[in-house]
Amino acid sequence: MSFLKVENLTASYGVSQALFGVDLTVAEGEVVALMGRNGMGKSTTVKAICRMIDSQGGLTFDGNDLHKLPSHKVARLGVGLVPEGRRCFADLTVRENLTAAMRDGAWTFQSVTQLFPRLGERQGQTAATLSGGEQQMLAIGRALMTNPRLLILDEATEGLAPIIRQEIWAAIKRLKSETGVAILLIDKSLKELVAVSDRAVIIERGKTAWSGKTSDLVTGVSEKYLGV
Repeated sequence: MSFLKVENLTASYGVSQALFGVDLTVAEGEVVALMGRNGMGKSTTVKAICRMIDSQGGLTFDGNDLHKLPSHKVARLGVGLVPEGRRCFADLTVRENLTAAMRDGAWTFQSVTQLFPRLGERQGQTAATLSGGEQQMLAIGRALMTNPRLLILDEATEGLAPIIRQEIWAAIKRLKSETGVAILLIDKSLKELVAVSDRAVIIERGKTAWSGKTSDLVTGVSEKYLGV
């Protein structure tokens, strides 16, 4: 059964239309990769799901029509977003960033710092003093502290050093194997996406061009739509 269901989604920035018919689903506990070249509508799709921009079409989460809700109520339903660019609270400490987002559930300061030990080591530092990779860990930890049922990761490893990327991919694999959280992943690392995702949805020019199991993502498809 679909947990998140997006049907024929369209969206515009003013007079410029960005989405022309996106279809995707995420089931409970499933990891889905949202893929496509730059500028094809991936982040716009995420913004529409989180109600950060207006959109039209089918958009439901756990049976709730998201079009009827503001973004903060979508978050309260259990949609946790790790946005592109991290966006931590620069003047707050690591602990303050995490506890500011805290909601009751399995994810606590202790469990987040077990997933990312660096955050525990730096809990008294302000976010502005962290490296880019540590800020990304903080952004993921902050989203987990809301105890989401669906975690959306928008370019979570973009621009990071290889060793930090490996740590974050290892954390995502742990989330998949050890928790029941559903995950919608956007990233450019095809190898890692295929390794961790159950299914993939490819967007081409604002519209779903391909969807299926990641095991069915053959070379011809990736070459056509991803340029790899």
